Amino acid sequence: MTNITQFWWAVPLILSIVFYKFILRLIFGMVIVPENRIGLVTKKFVLYGNKRSLPDGRIIATNGEAGFQAQTLAPGLYWGLQIWQYHVDMVPFTVIPEGKIGLVLSRDGAEIPTGRILARKVPCDNFQDAKLFLENGGQRGRQTAFITAGSYRINNYLFEVTIVDQTVVHESRVGVVTTLDGEPITQGQIAGRYVEGHNNFQDIDTFLNNGGNRGLQPQVVLAGSYYINPWAVQIEERMMTEVPIGHVGVVISYIGEEGNDVTGEQFKHGNIVEKGFRGVWLEPLGPGKYPINSYTMKVELVPTTNLVLNWANARSESHMLDKNLCTITVRSRDGFPFNLDVSQIIHVPANEAPKVIARFGSMTNLVSQVLEPTIGNYFRNSAQDSDVITFLTSRKERQEAARSHIREVLEEYNVNAVDTLIGDIVPPEALMKTLTDRKIAEEEQKTYQTQRMAQEQRQGMEKETAIADMQKEIVKAQQSVEIAQRTADATVKKAEGDAASLRLQVQAESDATRLRAGAQAESTRLNASAEAERIAKTGNAEAEKILAIGKSTAEAYQLQVSAMGGDNFTRFKITEEIGKNSIKVIPDVLIGANGNSTDGSMSGLLGLKLMEMMDADKGKKEE
Repeated sequence: MTNITQFWWAVPLILSIVFYKFILRLIFGMVIVPENRIGLVTKKFVLYGNKRSLPDGRIIATNGEAGFQAQTLAPGLYWGLQIWQYHVDMVPFTVIPEGKIGLVLSRDGAEIPTGRILARKVPCDNFQDAKLFLENGGQRGRQTAFITAGSYRINNYLFEVTIVDQTVVHESRVGVVTTLDGEPITQGQIAGRYVEGHNNFQDIDTFLNNGGNRGLQPQVVLAGSYYINPWAVQIEERMMTEVPIGHVGVVISYIGEEGNDVTGEQFKHGNIVEKGFRGVWLEPLGPGKYPINSYTMKVELVPTTNLVLNWANARSESHMLDKNLCTITVRSRDGFPFNLDVSQIIHVPANEAPKVIARFGSMTNLVSQVLEPTIGNYFRNSAQDSDVITFLTSRKERQEAARSHIREVLEEYNVNAVDTLIGDIVPPEALMKTLTDRKIAEEEQKTYQTQRMAQEQRQGMEKETAIADMQKEIVKAQQSVEIAQRTADATVKKAEGDAASLRLQVQAESDATRLRAGAQAESTRLNASAEAERIAKTGNAEAEKILAIGKSTAEAYQLQVSAMGGDNFTRFKITEEIGKNSIKVIPDVLIGANGNSTDGSMSGLLGLKLMEMMDADKGKKEE
């Protein structure tokens, strides 16, 4: 026990070491501010003087008054801030990360003027010097100024910092600007006037000081990142205005001063003005992308290529200008309703596009207000002048007439009519059946004619085939004929040669014969004369002989007839002749009858047939 008590003095030493900060704070008013903190001082009371309390309406003390002090404690060691009079809060630095900004709200300061919603910027070292802010006339409320990325010693008793994202406008987009503070927009305008020098609205104080208007702004912000105070400026991202290839963009401006009409007195369908004035701009935009404020200006796209519009229920082009067009129903002179599809090709010249928009407002209005009634009524009127059949058969002529009429009409509206085409024509079903039946009959007739011609061609082909097959024989025969002809020619030539030779020979022989004949003629005459004399003498002798024989024979026959009688001498001479010539008087087979005429006839026929057969056998044997 004695050992413990003799070290009583160590207890206060240990407590002093442990609680030295508290002791120093209590006795000497020592305050240590860490390097990552700042000290916010609150003065509890003032012992003496006129600064014992803050003026009315103030909450931050700048001259030593009791209350929240404007002056902050930076990291370090401070004395004289006794705990019984001062309270010090250790708070971290205000850190603004990259890509962020800090919006500042002041709890103390001067009143914001009536009609304003934001406090103007005053020198205050980025709100790190609260005393300087208040002494320079800083206003309470939302501040136009803001702090960017970094660390700041901000007095949180006076300022409240809200961290928000930077304003980012993405690629192919524009930022449409609306300011929340500034002068009122001039009457008759929908947007503020153009103001320079504010660096894309990042310096809103310059904008306000230069007389910028609150509300919609004519200027836009292009793609990028911006330090923009969203309490002062609102940015709405919208797509850039694109004018495709084959189009022009006619600009209709809703802002600006009234401009002079540049179209002259002949065009009385709207004002066309120079660029920058309110109205339809004379110069259209070519193909490309443009940062257009779609709230202050409108760009109407006008195709400058040939544009096809279809009056057909089942077909529409990609531009969709003809989406509300349908097949035209007309009625003929004979009372038949029928449908027809029509296609109209138009072209709007680039330099005429502003006039078309000034007149109609859009290409859709041009189609609905001009093209649709003009083309529909034309074909309805045209159909009433003819019957259905005539309309069908005169389609080409009606198409030409429609092209001419519609071209004249559209020229008055600064539009070129390239072509008018009549598509499918759908006549009434009953009439169509009649036409179809007629056509089928005509086609069947053509089919029969074709088949007949095919048969004739087939016959001709078979004939030609047969002729071709016989061609070999024909050629052979022709060759034979030619050979025979040549042979005959040769024979004729040979005969002619032989005849000529024979003539020469005959002539020679004739000459020789004539010479010989002359010599022989005399000899022959003499011989003939001698022979004639011999024959005459011989004939006389023969005649005398025959006469003598005849006389003797006649005398002999006369003597026989006288001796035998005439009938008997005749039978004798007949028998003698039969014997000399071996003539059969009695037949080899005798065919007779028994008195019955029928049987006799049959027997006779059989006998004759038998004799024919015998004669036939005899002839064969002799052969």
